[in-house]
Amino acid sequence: MQIHLSTQMKADRTHAAGAFTVVELLIVVACLAILAAIILPSLARPSHCSMRFNCTNNLKQIALSFSTWSLDNNDKFSMQVSVTNGGAMEVVGTGTAFAAFQVMSNELSTPKILFCPVEKGRGRIAATTFQTSAAPGIVNYVPFTNDNNLSYFAALDAEDAFPQRLLSGDRNLVIGGRPVPHGLLQAWTNTAVTWSTSMHYNQGNIALADGSVHQVTSPRLRIVFAESGLATNRLAIP
Repeated sequence: MQIHLSTQMKADRTHAAGAFTVVELLIVVACLAILAAIILPSLARPSHCSMRFNCTNNLKQIALSFSTWSLDNNDKFSMQVSVTNGGAMEVVGTGTAFAAFQVMSNELSTPKILFCPVEKGRGRIAATTFQTSAAPGIVNYVPFTNDNNLSYFAALDAEDAFPQRLLSGDRNLVIGGRPVPHGLLQAWTNTAVTWSTSMHYNQGNIALADGSVHQVTSPRLRIVFAESGLATNRLAIP
């Protein structure tokens, strides 16, 4: 009987030693609450990597739209076709980039792909429609009407016959430490064009005339300029 009581007392002490006290339990709960407050908001927000992936996919769809449009326009891109023939050559030539994309509304289907998710909340507005007037019952109506709805430049000298020339790409270009402003950029082969940190951390996406899309560093971007076969690369920057 004495042995049984002794064994029972040891078991009770072991159980008591292994259990949480109320204070310890409250500390664990508090720690979990703090961790949740730190982790959950970051999980709820799309990561920069996922936004960059979306941005790259947008440019792939844009490049495909350019190619599709050119099939119906004698293998010319919208920047090479006159406004009178349904293109945007004269308008884009002034540095107004959005016109090159606006004329391809049927091929693009939605202007949402013309806006990089990274730019959300930075002063630019993603358009929701190519329609110039809202239909009855339409909410969140934002027409694609200017360069403020656009995240990608249009290269004026892109030609199907020169597959390695620039066609389009991220707009966040920098020269001499200053962001390239809206308008027409004329970059010589020795112009020190780089990417800014504002969108993809010193890298960017470009589409070439052959429809391919690449993520490139600033040194690689300058090589693309040099290999274009042009003395001057003309870009309409939104």
